[in-house]
Amino acid sequence: MPDVTLTGGAPPGRRTRWPLLLGLGFGIDFLDTLGIGSFATTTTALKLGKLVRDEDIPGTLNVGHALPTILEAVLYITVIRVEFVTLASMLAAGAIGAWFGAGIVSRLPRRKIQLGMAVALLVTAVFITLRQLEFFPPGGEALSLTGIALLLGVSANLVLGALATLGIGNYAPSMAVVSLLGMNPTAAFPIMMGSAALILPAAAVRFVRSGRYDKPTSIAMTLGGIPGVLVAAFIVKSLSLDAVRWLVVGVLLYTSVLMWLSARNEARAGGLSLATS
Repeated sequence: MPDVTLTGGAPPGRRTRWPLLLGLGFGIDFLDTLGIGSFATTTTALKLGKLVRDEDIPGTLNVGHALPTILEAVLYITVIRVEFVTLASMLAAGAIGAWFGAGIVSRLPRRKIQLGMAVALLVTAVFITLRQLEFFPPGGEALSLTGIALLLGVSANLVLGALATLGIGNYAPSMAVVSLLGMNPTAAFPIMMGSAALILPAAAVRFVRSGRYDKPTSIAMTLGGIPGVLVAAFIVKSLSLDAVRWLVVGVLLYTSVLMWLSARNEARAGGLSLATS
């Protein structure tokens, strides 16, 4: 496919590299469907490749990943039959947390939240690993929650929805919550993807209206991302329960390290700004 000149938010003189962006969309949404997440990886790729102005990256992320995320949610909700009340309650809690919690969490110290989440995810990963190695009883296989467990799940998703407005991803924490509540770890996929599908399109619409996104890059990422979602969803569906639990451990460890590094970088940036002020 020939290169075409970028419009809108692209750096001056840059040209759309369609094969690169299509491949980027495929690879990142493939990983996103496995629970790795898409925003951190996309941001890194766009900045390293100097493909989009920094100020247009948030809009490009939301617009470019909106449709693939909706597809992820539809596929997982259809294939993994989480009990309706459990699924609806946790999705509603995530949406409510994102809507009403933004003003609250925006006043919290982001770095401390990241450090706390990094430790919590690491501890959960160790716990699941020990359970996999039969130091503890094996994890549950339920696709529903009732009573206190449902209340805890809804409360946790309410908090995760609010934290998502700070840019702290909800995929790995959702996996941790589902696993600790004794559910089948595959139940995390429709819950976390459904929550993202409720939040992302609303944000994308706001960015489109304001024009603060790179249109060609977003289109290319969407077109590449959709087949990436389909391939990854098929892989997750075919995995054994044991394999999914190890996948969850990998995602938790990866995200824990990522959050710790982000917190460390923010601390360094804060120290530098104080030193130069």
